[in-house]
Amino acid sequence: MFSKVLVANRGEIAVRILRACRELGMDTVAVYSEADRSSLHVRYADEAYLLGPAPARESYLRGDKIIEIAKRCKAGAIHPGYGFLAERDDFALAVEEAGLVFIGPRPSAIAAMGDKAVARATVTAAGVPIVPGTEGEGDLRDEEIIAIAPRIGFPLLIKATAGGGGKGMREVTSPEQMGDLLQSARREAESAFGNGNVYLEKLLTNARHIEFQILADSAGNVIHLGERECSLQRRHQKLLEESPSPFIDDALRQRMGEVACTAARAVDYLNAGTIEFLVDADHNFFFLEMNTRLQVEHPVTEMVTGIDIVKEQIRIARGRKMRYSQDDVRWSGSAIECRVNAEDPYNNFLPSTGTLNQIIPPTGPGVRVDTGVYPGFQISPYYDSMISKLICWGETRGEAILRMRRALEEYRILGVKTNIPFHQNIMDSHRFMGGQYDTRFVEERFSMDKAEEGKPTRSDIAAIMASLVAHRLSQQASQIVRRGERDTSNWKWVGRWERMNR
Repeated sequence: MFSKVLVANRGEIAVRILRACRELGMDTVAVYSEADRSSLHVRYADEAYLLGPAPARESYLRGDKIIEIAKRCKAGAIHPGYGFLAERDDFALAVEEAGLVFIGPRPSAIAAMGDKAVARATVTAAGVPIVPGTEGEGDLRDEEIIAIAPRIGFPLLIKATAGGGGKGMREVTSPEQMGDLLQSARREAESAFGNGNVYLEKLLTNARHIEFQILADSAGNVIHLGERECSLQRRHQKLLEESPSPFIDDALRQRMGEVACTAARAVDYLNAGTIEFLVDADHNFFFLEMNTRLQVEHPVTEMVTGIDIVKEQIRIARGRKMRYSQDDVRWSGSAIECRVNAEDPYNNFLPSTGTLNQIIPPTGPGVRVDTGVYPGFQISPYYDSMISKLICWGETRGEAILRMRRALEEYRILGVKTNIPFHQNIMDSHRFMGGQYDTRFVEERFSMDKAEEGKPTRSDIAAIMASLVAHRLSQQASQIVRRGERDTSNWKWVGRWERMNR
């Protein structure tokens, strides 16, 4: 039984895990790169240790250093968060061989499901429907992949076997593009995950991206916590998530949940994980992949179920049985999560770096902000541009949308450009409000320019108001109070008069 946890990550997810550990009464350890020396997660932890230079390959991807630090500070467990080493079976195995607890799946499950190509073969054997693509296990050479591509049919996707988040992924519409895009995908996958292996998958058009959160303990209990709608994406990177999905009814939710649990049992899964599906317009669903880790968007599930997923991860890793059965899971209301990133939505979402001069996060009923930054924090080019996750809950989906609108209006971030205007326009979109969108909506049927036509922008309104306030303050500042005729203030004269007449 461990009582001290090292968090092998950075940013908002590291802060999120540290808070969960503190609520459970555990000591915490942070690791950081030179670029993150003054980060919030370093300040929150009981202890903090330098990993190395800013590039992830020399710091957060150094599993050997992380394990060495954990042993030196006598931490009993390592939580990988998401990204970096979270889905590396070799790292999970090294943690266990060092006599530590890996807060996540077994290495065998990560190997089977973390590698997307192997995962497809595994769930197919368990009877789970999959998206057509590269079948079988093992790594494929470029010439093999190019030969297989026409049999799958275009358009298709090249995807990294070792990761997610849109990294190492390329869309191919013709055979002529295969060679260059294949090399590009391999390079990005190697840089992001330390593994350049890729596989092919048929690109389904007009599909929804629906994922199911699952939990499994060492006693063999596997449950799901419902679905998350993740179809609003740009370049295969999720921008906004909500739960429950406006596209899923109770019957389909039950069927997909059962299939998700079946896929998890196929690899004797342990801890938290996510089964991702593509659902076509006719409500046919296909296994896409499994993320053998905590998801970025886990807060929307926590908001509608009331279950703290990170705490459950830690309890399961300590060998405890889950506190919930499938019948105990209840869904209440609706939740939406907007990923607030340092990028310019009016300039092709170009990343924006610099110092966060001021941050005023929204508050109030049903509003949650997960962040790892503070005023004065430096947004660097070395890592993901996420500033925070803004999550709003409402008794109905309509109330959640209205609350998110209000929260986005309250959010103030100065120093870098953010994608808050994008989220505001999404909230105003009639298609979003009607739940009529798919994975191609943002790229093909949504435009920031069109969204702004015919009405003043919030930036315009803010600029006008700021000008009026500045004008008013300048008028007040120009009012000069004339100095009294006496050589001192009237207050002093009154005091002298009172003393003389006592």
